[in-house]
Amino acid sequence: MTDAYVLDYVRTPRGKASPKGSLHAHSALDLVVHLQDALVERTGLDVETVDDVVLGCASQVDEQGANIARTAALLAGWGDSAPGVTINRFCASGVDAVGQTAARVRADDLQLAVAGGVESVSRVPMFVDRGPLWTDHDVVRQIGSVHMGIAADLNATMDGFTRAELDAYGLETQLKAAQARADGAFGRSLVPVGTLDHDELVRPDTTLEGLAALPPAFAELGAGGQDAIALGAYQGVSSIDHLHTVGTSPAMADAAALLLIGSAAAAERAGLAPRARIVGSATTSVNPVVMLTAGQSAVEQVIARAGLTSADIDVFEFAEAFSALCLRFRRDLDAGPDRMNPNGGTMAMGHAFGATGAILVGSCVDELERRGGRYGVAAVSGAAGLGVAVLVERIAS
Repeated sequence: MTDAYVLDYVRTPRGKASPKGSLHAHSALDLVVHLQDALVERTGLDVETVDDVVLGCASQVDEQGANIARTAALLAGWGDSAPGVTINRFCASGVDAVGQTAARVRADDLQLAVAGGVESVSRVPMFVDRGPLWTDHDVVRQIGSVHMGIAADLNATMDGFTRAELDAYGLETQLKAAQARADGAFGRSLVPVGTLDHDELVRPDTTLEGLAALPPAFAELGAGGQDAIALGAYQGVSSIDHLHTVGTSPAMADAAALLLIGSAAAAERAGLAPRARIVGSATTSVNPVVMLTAGQSAVEQVIARAGLTSADIDVFEFAEAFSALCLRFRRDLDAGPDRMNPNGGTMAMGHAFGATGAILVGSCVDELERRGGRYGVAAVSGAAGLGVAVLVERIAS
């Protein structure tokens, strides 16, 4: 079987998903084409050798509709030969794009491809696609579809985490992200967009006292009927404690990320040294109301398939879908702060749905190189109980 390798990785800064955010003036297409240009400039890539462009995007409507991957390839001047495909695995779309592309390289369907993701949440807001999972009351009633924040509070209740524990994790990720930014930890892969050259959501002045003063973010939503839906579909608890706040929830962001993935032969032809081998990926699903535990189950599955244990993993990049899920992950996999999200995560730096998973895979490779580690895992939990994880192995130089 042909091995699949990460040859390079680039990403934009994560901008605040607001009309006042620094990336709001740039469409999702702008962000992707900007990174395609940067990838060519960095690597000398012959675009005629790219077999496909695979992008994750969660809200494929309006500016992000009509197969944005193919549109971006054409706009970037990559010719007619790169087909382009856009996939939707909700928040796990970007990591799934990487996993699927690597599988196609291993199957000799591709030699060289670009995989990643994009989301401009400020221009194409969450739920704007008005799918039945969000808007069809009969569908919602039958499957128990709830808001992600309700699922987060349900998980906190199930695991018995306290408000103080959730807030402590929220502070930790902010401080780690602020330190990483100050240390220039993202310099190798970060491609500025206009004047923005950093992740603008990081709040280095965050304090535990400030987090403790924030009100619960989802109590009103729960009282408005979401708790009843959740408890009707999942009988594991009798009530839901609403503990998460905006400080312990992922901040919405605009961003894009691309990874150049290929075989050893393709790397040699391109004159590029492989940075990491993509060992494998796993896609899992769980109860759609519990929802956010699927990313962890995908991690457990991909590690076991490789004949490894959590102790073998040097870096875990786990999308911070609320504090409770991070605390659960750390507890169950014995993944301490030095190995899990060592440079902070999406609660501090922002969650750009389709791009997040690709950012995590690339960040995993970058961090393995910084610390000389061997194995890393990137994973994301998505809506409706979906989870995807990708396992990588650093290529020692």
